[in-house]
Amino acid sequence: MQVFPHAGELVWIGLRPARGEPIITVNEVMADQHSGLIGDRYSGSNGKRQVTLIQWEHVSVLESMMGKDIAPELLRRNLVIKGINLLALKNRTFRIGEAVFQTTGFCQPCSRMEHLLGAGGYNAMRGHGGLTAQVLHSGLLRVGDKLTALADEDSGR
Repeated sequence: MQVFPHAGELVWIGLRPARGEPIITVNEVMADQHSGLIGDRYSGSNGKRQVTLIQWEHVSVLESMMGKDIAPELLRRNLVIKGINLLALKNRTFRIGEAVFQTTGFCQPCSRMEHLLGAGGYNAMRGHGGLTAQVLHSGLLRVGDKLTALADEDSGR
């Protein structure tokens, strides 16, 4: 029950500079245990929503439901991961690049999805919103980095 078929891969990084502002796509970002992703609006927060992740495969599901292409930045998440079931990371620690994270909950869609994705966008996102996480150990993240689930003794706590 603790084994994954293989590591996931970080395929996209987005930073939200301020509420409602367009997402900035970057190829790398520093994840800081005290403040989250440097340059993101949640930077400076040590709360449970420092980082948001969504599964790449769910973008295809949303495209199918909405009947159109959906760019990752429309979903307002920080990290897009492919190749691993993010929901299986509930209550787990994991590593991406040099940083270690703790899953803190599910990232439910907000009413803004209706505006960004179109009519029905909120309901299309339900169950596909991804996860929230907190940074446990600071480090650099780069597109192409692997996501690996850690055993509790490896989490760096």
